[in-house]
Amino acid sequence: MSEAYDAIIIGAGQAGPPLANRLSQAGMRVAVVERKLFGGTCVNTGCMPTKTLVASAYAAYLARRASEYGVVIDAAVRVDMPRAKARADTVSLNARVGIEGWLYGMKGCTVLKGHASFEGPDVIRVGDRLLTAPRIFINVGGRAVVPEMPGISDISYLTNSTILKLDRTPRHLVIVGGSYIGLEFAQMYRRFGTEVTIVEKGPRLISREDEDISAAIRGILESEDIAVRTAAECISFASRPEGIAVCVDCTSGEPEVVGTDVLLAVGRRPNTDDLGLDRAGVAVDSRGYIKVDDSLATSVAGIWALGDCNGRGAFTHTAYNDYEIVAANLLDGEHRRVSTRVPAYALYIDPPLGRVGMTDADAQKTGRPILTAQRPMTRVGRAVEKGETRGFMKVVVDAGTKQILGAAILGTGGDEAIHGLLDAVNAGLPYDVLQRAVPIHPTVSELIPTLLGDLSP
Repeated sequence: MSEAYDAIIIGAGQAGPPLANRLSQAGMRVAVVERKLFGGTCVNTGCMPTKTLVASAYAAYLARRASEYGVVIDAAVRVDMPRAKARADTVSLNARVGIEGWLYGMKGCTVLKGHASFEGPDVIRVGDRLLTAPRIFINVGGRAVVPEMPGISDISYLTNSTILKLDRTPRHLVIVGGSYIGLEFAQMYRRFGTEVTIVEKGPRLISREDEDISAAIRGILESEDIAVRTAAECISFASRPEGIAVCVDCTSGEPEVVGTDVLLAVGRRPNTDDLGLDRAGVAVDSRGYIKVDDSLATSVAGIWALGDCNGRGAFTHTAYNDYEIVAANLLDGEHRRVSTRVPAYALYIDPPLGRVGMTDADAQKTGRPILTAQRPMTRVGRAVEKGETRGFMKVVVDAGTKQILGAAILGTGGDEAIHGLLDAVNAGLPYDVLQRAVPIHPTVSELIPTLLGDLSP
C-alpha cells in the first residue's frame, strides 16, 4: 500500500530542507528522501570543506611571509595535514548534523533514508515503500565527470570528493582541468607543500572569463611555482615506476608529466541517471540535466527540479535561489522567474575573483555601445596595507542606459566587494548612483566609485 503525502522532496541539498520547511509550515505533509549525506555537495564535498582547507592553506602561506610584516617565526612552517583535514571534516559534520536534525525535528515532515526512483509521474519508490504526492521536487545535485580518456582505467585517480579524504600531502599532484575546482585545489595543495602541475586542454585557464583575467590568474599561480600546461589537446594516462604519467600533446614543454597523484577536475554531471525519470515522463537533455521552464517546472505537471540537476546554475547560492523561486510561486502568489536572476559567482584562489553579470567579451557581442574601466589593486589602499596587491577590478556598462552589465574584482576581498556592484545590478541602478556613494575608507569597495569615474568607450 502506498503512503500519501502532499509533497515529496528527493534530495536534502541546499534547496530541499528550506523548501520542506516552507511547505510543512503551509500545512502540507512532506516526505524528504536522502540516500547519502544531508546537506548535498556544498556541505560535504564542496564549499564548506574546501574553503576550510583554503583557509588552512592561506594560514600557511601567510606564516611563510610573516617576515614581510615584521613578524619573526623562528621554527620552519609546516602543515599538519591530518589536523587540517580533521578541521575540515568537523566543519562539514557540524553542518550536516544540523541539517539532519532540523529535518527530523520538522513538524509535518517525514525523513526517509534510501534511494528514490520514479514508478510514475506521482509515485516514488524508496526500497519497499511506495510514496505518492501531487507535488514532487527533485534536488539530487551532481558529481564529478570521469571522462573516457586513454589509460584512465589503468590508474588510480582522485576527484573533488575523494581528494578530501586525503590526510597526506602528495609529493606531486597533477590536476587535469584548469577551471574553478582545479585551480582552487592547485593553489591549496601548493601551499600545503605539494609540487603541483595543472594540465588544461584549452588554450587558457578558465576560458569563460575574459582573457586578461585568465592571464592574471595564471600569473598568480605561476608566481607560487605552480606549473601550468595549456593547449593539451590529447591527454592520456599510464603507470610508471615512479608514479602516474599524464601524457599531454601541448605546443610546448615535455610530452608527459609524471606525478604521484592525479586529480580529475574536468566538469560535473547531474545525478539523474538512476531516478527512473523516463517512467515519469520527465525530459532531460543530452547531458542528463532535467529540462525546466522559467519557473523550474519540468515537462511533467506537478514535478519541479531544483539545484545542480536542472542545468540552470551550478552553485549553492543558485540552488537556494531555486528554492526561493519555487516557494514564492507556490505559496506566496508571486511570479518569479529564473531568467531574472543576475549571474554571480566567485573563484576562491587567493586573491579571490568575484564576478557578476557579463564579461567584456559577452557585452561586446550584444552590439550595444559600452563603456569599460579597469583599476589595478596596487591603487587600492587596503590591498597595499595588507601587502596583497595582486589583481585588478573592472566593470562594463551600457553607454545608453547607464546600466552596469558586468564586473569582476580579482583581488583581496574581491568575493565580498563585488556585492556592491551585484546589488546595484539587481536594483537596476544606473552606474552614476553608485559612483556618487561615499564608501568607507580603507576598504576594497572604496575604489568602486573611482573605477566608475574612469569609464570610457
